[in-house]
Order: sequence, then structure tokens, then C-alpha cells
Amino acid sequence: MANKVEEIKKAKDGLDVWPDILRYSKLGYSAITPDDMARLRWYGIYEQVPKNGHFMMRVKIPGGDVSAAQWRVMGEIARDYGNDIADITTRQNIQFHWLTIETIPTVIEKLRSVHLTTIGACGDITRNIAGCPVAGLDPEEIYDCRPLIRDVTAYFLGNKAFSDLPRKYKMTIGGCAHQCHQPEINDVGLTAVRFIRNGEEKIGFQVRVGGGLSTQPYLSQDLGIVVYPDQVVDVCRGITEIFRDDGYRERRNHARLKFLVADWGADRFRERLIERLGWTPERAQLTVAPRNPTRDHIGVHAQKQPGLYWIGVAVLTGRLSAAQMLQSAEIAERFCGGSLRTTNQQNLLFPNITEENLTAAKAALEKAGFVWEVSAFRRASIACTGTEFCNLAITETKQRLKEIVAHLESSLVWDEAIRINLNGCPNSCGQHHIGDIGLQGCIAKVGGQKVEAYDICLGGRLGQDARFTRPIERKVPADRVKFALENLLRAYQSRRHPEETFSRFVDRHSDEELGGFLGVHLLAEPDPEFQPPPPRHAPPGGE
Repeated sequence: MANKVEEIKKAKDGLDVWPDILRYSKLGYSAITPDDMARLRWYGIYEQVPKNGHFMMRVKIPGGDVSAAQWRVMGEIARDYGNDIADITTRQNIQFHWLTIETIPTVIEKLRSVHLTTIGACGDITRNIAGCPVAGLDPEEIYDCRPLIRDVTAYFLGNKAFSDLPRKYKMTIGGCAHQCHQPEINDVGLTAVRFIRNGEEKIGFQVRVGGGLSTQPYLSQDLGIVVYPDQVVDVCRGITEIFRDDGYRERRNHARLKFLVADWGADRFRERLIERLGWTPERAQLTVAPRNPTRDHIGVHAQKQPGLYWIGVAVLTGRLSAAQMLQSAEIAERFCGGSLRTTNQQNLLFPNITEENLTAAKAALEKAGFVWEVSAFRRASIACTGTEFCNLAITETKQRLKEIVAHLESSLVWDEAIRINLNGCPNSCGQHHIGDIGLQGCIAKVGGQKVEAYDICLGGRLGQDARFTRPIERKVPADRVKFALENLLRAYQSRRHPEETFSRFVDRHSDEELGGFLGVHLLAEPDPEFQPPPPRHAPPGGE
């Protein structure tokens, strides 16, 4: 057998662990066997640190589309069982913490009562299918993918033909003109595009496969085909069968679909897909650049429905209190037709607000502690779970990101998009590989003492010019990161070319120059006399 997890899966399907969950809820935490502890993941359950009987549970929200009734129940769960907190994740899910095995069956039954599930939220199985949070609302959208997301979700949910995949498996389906669903970093990314065939405009989907981050990031590859809405479920089935049957299983760290795609290439993968489908998709190269590189939907926006608006609020780090969840459920019922949306940037949207109710809705949101007119730092920054709850994390994350954002807001005048992605370990749940600024947690020694630290990485982005961050400065003590970033951003503001973006500025400078701008080795606190070293080559026209 290839590895221990493969042995566990072959001995018993992860989807068959539900009777054991019920049994352990009566016997208690100490009765859970190591093998069944691993299988709990198929029901969205992870043991949280310090492994003393508490669990994280993840709830799937396909496409981020959730009702007020569902949201209220999740708020009640956070209040009654989750120590008054819940987190929005980068796959539009909700995560609870502090659950016990004794309470988990009750929590799952409460979720089932409003048609929510945790099945497949973790484990080697199809995870939550992500999509655009303003599907069906955005005047610029190409296609409303919510019905497709529901169909694909229904096909794979609880389907034992696909419950033993080599590794976790992430799909995203989006019709957003901004491509906010991030098809470049998913195992499967379907993106709606308009194109002309025989003089007639059509809408189809570009198909990308093999994206993913973690410790070895890969961008997905375009298969060079177009598929139509009624073909989407079949194409997702065929790709998943290839992963199931041809994917690697010997080493856990080499089992994601991205490794198979990297070895095969797009052409071979496409031919194997045609064999699986039994029909041949239409060939096409349909890549379209996203219109908005920040890819978010924060703020007050007019919907395609005349007289209606959505308000996207920024939830820095995705952390919500139970009280906020219950208040937002009430707001959604009063003003939003009973609907909310979660985003893959850990934010929350309130749709379907009439123009006459905008003022009242804003007042209710402000009372609940929600904000939408925010700095660029707060708008797009994300953080993973960190050492607060995660067994893999090396550093604390959520409070650290709040500290960094607050410092930059108070120190700089900044009016352009920028993304800070903070991760507590190399596994990239916080997606540090694709941030303008990516921070990866590590440990450093200062004065002979071990302290939390971060590698500062720069220049990540998605889109037609997609690339991953470059590590610039290693093992920066965590309490100095905010000062280093302030130095860097001041250097950018003073040295940028006209109309130059932060990304282009990073591209234009060497690692050594960027390290100099950070000034990590020169200060423990901001130095008003600090001046970044000059670039090796003066920009055109001089300075």
C-alpha cells in the first residue's frame, strides 16, 4: 500500500464514518481511533490544537450562496457550541471551532435541518465548489453559474464513486468578468467566455486543470477546449475520473492533480479526457483577461436588476462573532430578500437591497460592526487559521494581519489596490504565493531565543500575467514585519514610474534592491531618517 492514509481509505470509506461519529459521541473523545480520526475529515471535521478534545468543523456553501435561515442556524451553532466565533474561508465556507465529539451530531443535525452539509468539506474528496459571490447580480457577468454549481455539487455529494481520490480536489465554476473564482489555482477551473461561432455569439466555458498552491505552487493549464453549460457536469465527471484512476498515490506531498497535469501536459490530458467522455469537446482558445485585477466585490454596487443594490463588506481575516452572524441574518431578512453571499477573500455580501432601503441597511450594517468603505489594505488582505487552531501552523496569523493592516493604515496615504496574503506555514491556505505581498510563517532566532517570524515574498498575481511571489527577505521577526512593509511601500511611492503599479515596480527591481527597500536589518522600529538605497538603474527621465 502506498501510504498510511491510503491504507485507512481502503479499509473503510471516509463516507462510512457517520455511525462511528454517533458512537464516539457517546463513548467520548478518548475512544476515537487514529484511523477514524483521519476519516472524520470526510465529514468536514479536523482535530484542532492542542488536541485535547476540540474540533474544527467546516460547512460547505457552494458558490457562497447562503440563505438568511441557514446563516442564522450557523450563528446559533457558533453561539451555542463554537465559543461565539466562526470564520469565512478562502473557499467560501464557514468554519466552526471548539466543537466536541459529544456535540458534533447535534450540530450536524441542525445544519441538515436547513439543507447545509459538511460532507466532503475536508478529506480526499471533492471540496466545496467555489464561484462568483455576485452570480446573478452583477451587470457585467457573462453567465450566472449558480445552477451549474448546484448540479455539479449534487452529482459529487456523497457519491462513493469519487470518495477515494488521491488527495483533496478543488473545483471552481465562474461567469464573473473579473474571474474572481480564481481558476488559475484550482484543480479544475471553468470560466465562462463569450465568443463567435459562425457569426453567432455563444457562451461557453474555458477549461483549466492542474492548479494549486501549497508548498509547490502550480498554475492551471488551459485544455484548449470550450464546453457548453449542458456539458459541464459530464466534463467535471471525466476530469475527476482521470484524477481518481491515474493520479499519484504513493506520496501525500505529490498526490494533487497538479503533479499529474505537470507530467502529462495539457495535450495528453485532453486526449485522456476525450476517452473518458466518449465525445469530443470543441477546440478553442478562449482566454479573456479579467477586467478587475483585485477581483473583489466590496462596496455598494448596482445590480443587473433595476433598483437593487448589493453591499460588500470587508471582514478582515474572515472572523465573525456569533452576534454578528445573527445580526446579519436579521439584516438579510429585512433588506436582502433573505439572501447573503460569502467570498473567497473572506468577505461577506448583502444583495437585493432596494434603493429606498439603502440608508437603513447601511445603518444596520454599521451597528453590527460591518464596514465597506475601507482602505485597500483592509479590503483585500487574507489570513489562514494559524496557530490558534491549526495543527500545521508555525505562527499566529489573524491578529498579526490585523496589526499589520492597522499599522499601514495609520502610517501611509494609500489609494490603489494591494493584496497582503498572510500564511502561518508553507502550505498556503492563506495563498501567500499570489499576494502582491505574501507572508509565510516561520521561526527565527533573536538573541538566542526562538521567535515567530515571516518570510516576506513579493510580486504574486493571477490573470494573463500570472506569477507566484519571489521570496525577498527570510525570517523577519513578526513584530518587525509591519515596519519593513511600511519602508517598502514608501520606497514604491517615492520611486515608482508614472502609472506604474506595485506589481510592475516589484518586477522592475532585483531581489537585492527590494530587500534594501524593506530595510529589515536596519531597524527594529520605523526610523524617520531611513532612506532606501537607490535603484541600480535610474528610471527613464531621471528622478
